[in-house]
Amino acid sequence: MHPKNIRDALPVHLAVEACEDLLHVPGVRIERIVSKGHASPDHGWYDQDKGEWVMVMTGRAIVEFADGSICTLSAGDYVNIPAHCKHRVSWTDPDDVTIWLAVWYT
Repeated sequence: MHPKNIRDALPVHLAVEACEDLLHVPGVRIERIVSKGHASPDHGWYDQDKGEWVMVMTGRAIVEFADGSICTLSAGDYVNIPAHCKHRVSWTDPDDVTIWLAVWYT
């Protein structure tokens, strides 16, 4: 086994958000998401069949929820988003890379 680092091999050009599975086993998927000024599409909300625990490892972001609440995240902050909790990313820092660690679970 060789350790890896979540900051290794970051994409240089981020025309679109970069997503990479770090682990995928029955019932759990761990994903690295790299953003720089990205946001969810303007139309609709994410309405996922699985729960998502997400942490901002570096950078900053804002997640909005359909109930009107807003969650501002900085490095080290995390939030649990239950299945079918409608949400979207309204902002990520355009001047700095935001690295997310997302854990999807059933």
